[in-house]
Amino acid sequence: MFMGEYNHTVDAKGRLIMPSKFREQLGDAFVVTAGLDGCLFVYADEEWKAFEEKLYALPVSNPSARKFSRYFLASACTCEVDKQGRILLPAKLREMASLKKDVVLAGVGGHIEIWDKALWQQASSYDDLNELAENLEGLGI
Repeated sequence: MFMGEYNHTVDAKGRLIMPSKFREQLGDAFVVTAGLDGCLFVYADEEWKAFEEKLYALPVSNPSARKFSRYFLASACTCEVDKQGRILLPAKLREMASLKKDVVLAGVGGHIEIWDKALWQQASSYDDLNELAENLEGLGI
C-alpha cells in the first residue's frame, strides 16, 4: 500500500526523483499513465495488470467503456528508475498533468498520484470533509 506525500521537482529534461519508499514497492520498472482529476497515476506491475484485466473485461460494445479504456491504455508507458532514483516522464504525460517544475507525489493505496504542486493544493483541500463522509456512508466507509 502506498501512502504519504512527497515534494519533488521535474528537471528540464523531464526527470523526476521517485521517493525511495515508493521505489522499494515499485521495483525498477512500473507503469505511469494519465490519471483522473488532472494528475498522473503510477502503478506497480502487479497492480497495473489487475487494472488492465478490469479494463479488458469492459464491454467493447459500450462507447463509454471504450473511451475509458482508451484514456488509460493509450497514455500508459513503462518507466525505469535510473541510478540516481529518477524516472523520465514523457512530454505528453507531463503536458496532460500540467507538470512544469514543482510536483507532489501522493501515495493513495494501490497506486501513486503525481500532481503539479499548485493543482495538488487545490485538490487536497478538505473543507468539505464532513459532507464527503456523509456521501460515502452508503459505501461502507
